[in-house]
Amino acid sequence: MFFFLSKVLLYLIHPFTWVLTLLLISWITKREKRKKYCFISAVVVLLFFSNTVIFLEFERLWEPDGTRTEDVGHYDCAVVLGGMAEWDNNLDRLSIRRSGDRIWQAINLFHLGKVDRILISGAHGNLVDRGLNEARQFREELIENGIPDSVILIEDKSKNTHENAVETKKVLDAHPEIKSMLLITSAMHMRRAKACFEGVGFKDFGCFTTDHYTGETRGYGFDQYFIPNVSTISDWEHLIKEWFGYATYAIMGYF
Repeated sequence: MFFFLSKVLLYLIHPFTWVLTLLLISWITKREKRKKYCFISAVVVLLFFSNTVIFLEFERLWEPDGTRTEDVGHYDCAVVLGGMAEWDNNLDRLSIRRSGDRIWQAINLFHLGKVDRILISGAHGNLVDRGLNEARQFREELIENGIPDSVILIEDKSKNTHENAVETKKVLDAHPEIKSMLLITSAMHMRRAKACFEGVGFKDFGCFTTDHYTGETRGYGFDQYFIPNVSTISDWEHLIKEWFGYATYAIMGYF
């Protein structure tokens, strides 16, 4: 039930939903003052959430600092969280999204000898089955691309970050030879992921963030300051989802 409700609530926290709601109220209300107020509010909300610089400054406050690859120590296992791809049912193959940087960085760390094993955690986060099971499908992709089967572990049951932590612990508890762990996920997602893993008993593990939106320096262009960008609205959706998820998980007692 919690999983279902969380998916439904995601539609309500999307900035574009707020814009449509304000425009709808402006259209159906008969009071001129309210009509004007809602229309102006819709425009302001749209301009605010489509401004790239505003989004990046909020994201900068949320993202943890990244770690250079050469500064990563040695770990027995890298735990890579799902949410990286969709399944293309027409072509029967994985279609990687922005967060696919997670698996790319894990592969790179493996080849550099900084991690000995790769554990992929997560089935899918969809309400209905769309053919995706990231852990199993990425395992097959890794093997086809030269990663030995013997160094790949999977956890293919979880559908959200809390379940990632719970199910990953079960897998690693069955492998007592694994003493050290590196958690790999997107920078935007790391705060919630780290808290969830600590909440189920993981201690003294490393964190490696991927697909950062921001960095040490600011280099904004003219267009980012003044030209609305529809993709930024989608970026805001992901950030608000993380805020909402973090607060909800805390209330639920997951950490």
